[in-house]
Amino acid sequence: MAISKKKLSIVGAGAVGTAAAQWAVSRNAADEIVLVDVIEGVPQGKALDLSQAAPLCGFTGKITGTNDYSDTKDSDVVIITAGLARKPGMSRDDLLAKNVEIIKDVTENICRNSPQAVIVVVTNPIDAMVYTVFKVSGFPKNRVVGMAGVLDSARYRTFLAQAIGVAPKDVTALVMGIHGDNMLPLTRLASVAGVPIEDLLSKEEIHRIVKRTQQGGGEIVKYLKTGSAFSTPGLAAMEMAQSILEDQKRILPCAAYLEGEFGISGVFLGVPVILGRRGVEKVLEFPLTDDEKKAIALSVEAVKKQVAATGL
Repeated sequence: MAISKKKLSIVGAGAVGTAAAQWAVSRNAADEIVLVDVIEGVPQGKALDLSQAAPLCGFTGKITGTNDYSDTKDSDVVIITAGLARKPGMSRDDLLAKNVEIIKDVTENICRNSPQAVIVVVTNPIDAMVYTVFKVSGFPKNRVVGMAGVLDSARYRTFLAQAIGVAPKDVTALVMGIHGDNMLPLTRLASVAGVPIEDLLSKEEIHRIVKRTQQGGGEIVKYLKTGSAFSTPGLAAMEMAQSILEDQKRILPCAAYLEGEFGISGVFLGVPVILGRRGVEKVLEFPLTDDEKKAIALSVEAVKKQVAATGL
């Protein structure tokens, strides 16, 4: 029996939040979609625009734009995109202090109105912001998850497909670790229709693609100059939200709270998880090579520094 679609709220009507809402409408992903922002008129206008796409894309639900968190009441999933975006020359860490305060306020409002929601965090630096939401909300670890690996893996798969000359959807690849320069695009597990990429590309080509993946967000920031990536981040958040809303049990790389998995405890880190109605239902743990363990250790060290900077 099909699982009924539910209520999705998106906090932040900037570029990423709007993209997430657009993907949600195009996928008919929820009965009710709420776009909330502090700037009066912006979420209302964007929601009205998106509602007019319904006859063209087959959206059958309701989309509301609001400045009032009470409109988000009883959401099943809340995507947080609110916060400052990167500008050229800025690292994700540069955003930390300012975004911590924003995320604290957002989280308190979500908890008041949707105490049973699963929260998907997109705001950068993601690994620290998802920890902030976790601590402020008091939610169980399965109901707080960060979007990072879905986006990073999509970039990795795109670059590999371009280098090999194949359809991106036929590339299977996984990125673990922090959402930053120390992320770990796994090479030994990447394949094209089951054929290992190490049999299709030289070590030099693979190394170049790994580096480009690690710096994928910065590459877009340099081009845009006044903003950062938005379309694919919005879709990546929706991949996660839809898996939760529809209990799809997709296996997706997400920032999940670890308590011993991969030998790591006390931090959110990008790992493959099963996403279902209850949020993170299981972390899929597998053996890492010594080199991969060293790379993950660098991610853990970087995340711990970010977390310490939150003051939580």
